[in-house]
Amino acid sequence: MLAVMADPVAEEHASQVSELCCECGQFHLVLDNHLYNFQDEVDDELICHICLQPLLQPMDTPCGHTYCFKCLENFMQEYNFCPMDRKKLSFQQCHKSSLLVRNLLDKLIVLCPFKAECQQTMQRCELEAHLQNRCPGFKKYKSELQQKKNPISKGKEDPPTKVETITPKDPEVPSGGSSLVAESSAAAVVSLGTAEPGLVNPAFEETEEDLPQRTSLVAETNTIEIHRDDPEEELGMRIVGGKDTPLGNIVVQEVLRDSVIAADGRIAPGDHILEVNGVNISSVTHCQAVSFLRHPGPVLHLIVLQEKGFSNKTAQQDSASATNREVIHVTLIKRDRSEPLGIKLIRKTDEAGIFILDLLEGGLAAKNGKLSRNDRVLSINGQDLRQGTPEAAAQIIQTSDSRVNFVVLRQPGIQLSDPVEDGSTSNSSSSSSSNGGSPVYHRRRLDQNHYRRKSNYQKDIPQGYVSHEKTVAIKKEPKESLGITIGGGRDNKNKLPIYVTSVQPIGCLFRDGRIKRGDVLLSINGIDLTHLNYYEAVSALKSNAASHSVVLKALEILPLNSTEPSLEIKEQGFGWSPLWITWLGLPSYLHCCQDIVLSKGNLESWGFSIVGGFEESKGNQPFFIKTIVPGTAAFRDRKLKCGDEIVAVNGVPAIGMSNSELIPMLKEQRNKVTLTVVSWPGSLV
Repeated sequence: MLAVMADPVAEEHASQVSELCCECGQFHLVLDNHLYNFQDEVDDELICHICLQPLLQPMDTPCGHTYCFKCLENFMQEYNFCPMDRKKLSFQQCHKSSLLVRNLLDKLIVLCPFKAECQQTMQRCELEAHLQNRCPGFKKYKSELQQKKNPISKGKEDPPTKVETITPKDPEVPSGGSSLVAESSAAAVVSLGTAEPGLVNPAFEETEEDLPQRTSLVAETNTIEIHRDDPEEELGMRIVGGKDTPLGNIVVQEVLRDSVIAADGRIAPGDHILEVNGVNISSVTHCQAVSFLRHPGPVLHLIVLQEKGFSNKTAQQDSASATNREVIHVTLIKRDRSEPLGIKLIRKTDEAGIFILDLLEGGLAAKNGKLSRNDRVLSINGQDLRQGTPEAAAQIIQTSDSRVNFVVLRQPGIQLSDPVEDGSTSNSSSSSSSNGGSPVYHRRRLDQNHYRRKSNYQKDIPQGYVSHEKTVAIKKEPKESLGITIGGGRDNKNKLPIYVTSVQPIGCLFRDGRIKRGDVLLSINGIDLTHLNYYEAVSALKSNAASHSVVLKALEILPLNSTEPSLEIKEQGFGWSPLWITWLGLPSYLHCCQDIVLSKGNLESWGFSIVGGFEESKGNQPFFIKTIVPGTAAFRDRKLKCGDEIVAVNGVPAIGMSNSELIPMLKEQRNKVTLTVVSWPGSLV
């Protein structure tokens, strides 16, 4: 066994972001497995080989392997094979383990997590009752938490950032639905090519030939209320940026499927978050923004800047008639992943986006009765489809597990134009699960287009960071575990190196004290870990941990002059992973690059803005993607993300270039450009 869960007592008094779980007494994501401190080493047969912890709600596969229910469910959302033998597998084929196995697991002996006040041990199934009724440590924790609870006020003295706006007359909101612009505090027509100091924007610079197609970039400043049944449930989005990075603003990088934000449907990747619960965060550090957004509460008030694309006649007509439109949220529940919805989607000849052409009689959507013909689909499961295609919508529907959340725009009396004659019709009925109404999308190969950062693409570590490589040699008993859990791996979506997610109180590395959470593991006993996927790394660590001596090489990334002493505390209420800003200090030789090829017409925009580059006062800074505009080449491609670092353009390294050098390179590319980028996962809030 590689790990036993971490002791929360050291974290208890400092954490101000999230409460302990009342069932296991430890910090973890609401939707993640409970965490326990086991008294003894647990037999390997009772370990889940995804999370490397004793099984919780064990599920058996047809090929004879057993995993935690949540681990397997999450894994099957990304892959279609068994993690152990890679045989083809679907979640529906799996079933609960036998009662005997579940009882064996429930009887494992665990330590009370409040060891300073309580030294009791008990069966795992008895811990919850112990915490609620008998544990003096948990009782003390609840009492102290009640005294400390108060609203976040930090930052309220900061005046809100002014945004140049044109405020329209408030539209009337029809009964029975909310207007498309009813929650807009201001509708802004923003020329991003010139309005923001330091923003280099080749995508938006206008020429005479462009003017007939687009005039300026339309953006809206919207007030959005997010409601949570569980005040501590994570929002389910990843963010990048902050005043301590070239991006400046806090930008949404990704909205996670089936999350609170996805179910609401109004926030999309690329949105700039300006204010959280009355606190201006447009000029705070990345860590401060994470803290504000992770603060628990039943209602979250956000002010966001949302770009809508370049203005044109159609957009102006849409704005004029917006008061007659309703935004409607509809959730359809599939009995299994393959069940069809019975919806036929099409494109229109004169307007971007996708529309419902028909609801098939007897289908799930028709029985639900809340969707209608002519509805325009704005998003599905939080994926922005305002400029989408029927094929993209069909793919999202087909890969959804049970809940399919639609956000649609309805305007009474509007008839559909004839569909575009390009095959852009999708039928999410029975045909979409075969080859009928929409194409079958195969999973992308894990190593597609990714490669180690070339020597001529490499850069110095940015200012504000230092990395320290260390070698840790340990003598140990052969059966003694290392006592760490790990994350990352080159099979990860972002091709991350292997890093330590926890160092637990039972294990030789905890006793040694030199390996820390967040360290990047480079090798064990001379075996290179930097090119391995997650499961290969687990295997290498377990096999080498069986020896009398272990030599680990690791890399520690240290931010210099950090003004965020509570950063680690704020992470502990969540399933731990490094913040986005931490990855910016990773040495270049550990980066994985991806080539993204964008294509466009002569009169189109590339559709992205960049910040960064060499400045006399700041030296060399990386170039980052700050904005991706709906309806443009970058938006349609869907590979480029806000926060991505541009490493090269058409093979020419961007390192050391200034804005005035890189922009002409981008402008010279008329129809096709290859961007080499490094992408780091945004911080989860």
